[in-house]
Amino acid sequence: MTKAKLDSNLIATVAGDIVVYNFDGESLEFTGESTEYLAIGVGIPANSTIDKPDSPKEGYAICRDVISSAWVYIEDRRGETVYSIETGNEMEVHSLGGYPDNTTTQKPLTPYDRWNGNNWVTDTEAQHAAEVKLASNNKRELLQEAHEKINFWQTELLLGSISDSDKDNLKKWVEYIKNLQAIDVNNAPGIQWPEPPEL
Repeated sequence: MTKAKLDSNLIATVAGDIVVYNFDGESLEFTGESTEYLAIGVGIPANSTIDKPDSPKEGYAICRDVISSAWVYIEDRRGETVYSIETGNEMEVHSLGGYPDNTTTQKPLTPYDRWNGNNWVTDTEAQHAAEVKLASNNKRELLQEAHEKINFWQTELLLGSISDSDKDNLKKWVEYIKNLQAIDVNNAPGIQWPEPPEL
């Protein structure tokens, strides 16, 4: 196997094989080596060089610096999970370089955490407001279900055709409704919800 010889412009002056080191045209990341046959007057392929890169280094990608025409190490966090310090949303790093701006590797513990510059702090007022809203919705739904449950019995009572067992059920459910109405949703999340009567 004849080895190609190149001039200063990397054009073959002697035909033969040569090992080149390839890099991605956009990211400039090293993609591997290949052996190329060069005829006289032919240069090495685009996005390749004859300079061998250094050994891989954990946490870094080897990239070509086109300005200095040298291999350089670029921090590589691709595939890692980070969190936006503005929204707390989770995202995966897809680009070479360090972590994206305005992100942290610290995961927020609640949807109400806010970034204080160093770590997450729970906004207890926002959290409590959300818990009160959830409790208020729950109370409204339970009351609606209970009123639907007693609607027929109330009609029977007005018509004087209610059975003794339905009258007992009506009393139990009216008591349950009173207990629901007495709940202060501002005590969320520590609310003891009453159990609906068994039929």
